[in-house]
This record gives sequence, structure tokens and C-alpha cells, in this order.
Amino acid sequence: MATAAVPDAAWWRGRDVLVTGHTGFVGGWLCAWLAALGARVHGYSLPPPTTPSFFERTGLRSRLTRHTLGDVADLAALSSAIRDCAPQVLFHLAAQPIVRDGFRDPVGTFATNTMGTVHVLEACRAAASLAKIVVYTTDKVYRNDQSGRAYAEAERLGGNEPYSASKAAAECAVAAYWESYFRRASPRPALCTVRAGNILGGGDWARERLVPDAVRAFERGAALVIRNPAATRPWQHVLDAVRATLLLAERIEARDEPAEALAWNFGPDPDRVHPVSAVADACARGWGDGARWIHEPDASIPESRALVLSSERAARELGWRCAWDLGRSIAASLEWYREALLPGADMMALTQRQIEQHVREAGAR
Repeated sequence: MATAAVPDAAWWRGRDVLVTGHTGFVGGWLCAWLAALGARVHGYSLPPPTTPSFFERTGLRSRLTRHTLGDVADLAALSSAIRDCAPQVLFHLAAQPIVRDGFRDPVGTFATNTMGTVHVLEACRAAASLAKIVVYTTDKVYRNDQSGRAYAEAERLGGNEPYSASKAAAECAVAAYWESYFRRASPRPALCTVRAGNILGGGDWARERLVPDAVRAFERGAALVIRNPAATRPWQHVLDAVRATLLLAERIEARDEPAEALAWNFGPDPDRVHPVSAVADACARGWGDGARWIHEPDASIPESRALVLSSERAARELGWRCAWDLGRSIAASLEWYREALLPGADMMALTQRQIEQHVREAGAR
């Protein structure tokens, strides 16, 4: 069971894989691991969303078979990109991923997260090469009652603000396309959605995310400012989330199943969910040099107090659980960021080493 919880290089070798959002943080790590497994990786995305970025800092472009800049809002361009690479597997990660930006720009958030997903699904309908389609949404798609109970995949969807609601709407779009088109297709592709917990790791430079905010503050000798230290989230390292995603794509089959069976939660066990303060403490300890955080409440944009996932389905059917706890995840993240501060550092080499370390430790569980 232990060795079955890591991706099978023989399965991925030589496969054509398209990743939307490949210039982003999670998409970049996914592409790096796919390339290491021997897949032919094609990317479709807007330019990197931050400067610096994982994509540019690692030189990921050199590992790709095809790099296409495009918007999921452009159905014609997206359809052309899918036709050109004829992928066997498609991962849809392109999104507006920041909760607070969703408050500031609800229209753009729904346009990208909901209609962008609709465009991907529509383009996939004409792609006879596709055997597997994996759509990323979020752990925040559930109608969260703030109770702290663990949400399983069958729980009611809804979302409490524009970002989560746009992703819940994307889940509804996936279900509708499955029932209306893909379930009836011949051949029938496998289709699923990923609801991953809060993802951290090196190479994320997004605004208003805890670990990137910590690194920026500590690097300049300032205190990290946090809004809600008691809020709990299902934190996990990006490599645990990507490993789960790869395992899922390998193992899902094109079965005639109801839309309710398409979703998969990926996150730590409920007893390993931590408050924001614990993550901030771990970052400060790991950084050293007097790093610290301060609490400055900001109620201008409401945020969930508690979020917990049940990933028992992934444990039961994929043999997957998070291999890295919070301490290990923070240590690996800070190692990556510290190295990235060094001029000329080979960040792809470190990325590959961390992937190899993760595979060894996940396989030893």
C-alpha cells in the first residue's frame, strides 16, 4: 500500500498532458513533476501572475513540450490549443485564486472561475484524444456553517463569498457537462474535480497568502501582519496536493457514474488542521533572525473562521494521505524561498530534489 501512494512513472512516460494555468504556483509544480515523470507537457495560460514567479524562477519553459499563452475566456484559442496538442490527460487549474480579490472583482472572478471552466469543458467535448479530465475547484465550495466539522464530498455546495461561489458554480458546470455530454460520449472520458485544502510551498508569491506574506515581511525585517490568527484551515504542502492529483488522474476510470461521484477532497486529517497563528509561528521559528508576527484585525472583507475537510475517500480509494505535516511543509517551503534569494540559484534543481524527497517519504509511509 505504501509504494502505491506515489505516481507511476511508467504510466506517465510519453503521455501528452495539457495543463491550464501552468504559469501559476500549483500548475507550475504539477508541470515540473509531470516532466520529471517523462510526460509530454503542454501548457495553456496567461503570463505568470506575479513577479517573481515559480514559472520564471525555475525556467520551467524549457521543460515543456509546448507553452501557449492564452486566456480560458477565449474559447476559440483554447479549443485550438487543445486540438494542436491532442492531449490524453487535461488538468484545468487556470483560475482567479485569491479569496479577497473575489470580493474586489466579483464579475472577473465569476468570468474566469465559472465561465473559464465552462469553456474548458466545451473545448474538451471536441477532443477525441482525451481519456482523463481533472478540474481543480477548491475546498471552499461547501456551504460552510463555521462549525469546524469535516466536510465530505457529498456535502451541500454553495460558497459564502464570490470566490467560493464561483468555484461552486464551476462544480455545477462540471456536473452538468458530465450528465449532458461526457457520460453519454463514446468513448467516454473520465472526469473529476479536485477540492484541495489550503496549499503552501516554495514559489508562491501571491498577495494576501500567509506564507508568501511572511517571507516578504521577514526578508525586509518587518513583522508579518495577520488578520485572523484563530482561523483554522486544512494546510498542506503543494507536493502532497500534486501527488494526490497525479494519483487520481492515473486511477480514475471512465465509468458510468452519477455526477455526485466526480468530486475528491484532498487535505490533511481533521486532527491535523491548524490555526493561522500556528503557521505564522512555524514560519517565524523557521526563518529566525527575530522574525515575528502581529495581529491587526481587518473586518472589511469577511473570512471564514473554520474550514475542515474529510479526505477519507482519497485514503480509501487511492491510498493517499498527506505525507508532510505542517512543520515539514513549512521547512521545505522556507528552504525553497531562501534558495530563491540567492543570485544564480538553480531553482529547478531544488524543485526536483524536493519532489524526490517527497516521493521517498510518501512511499515510506
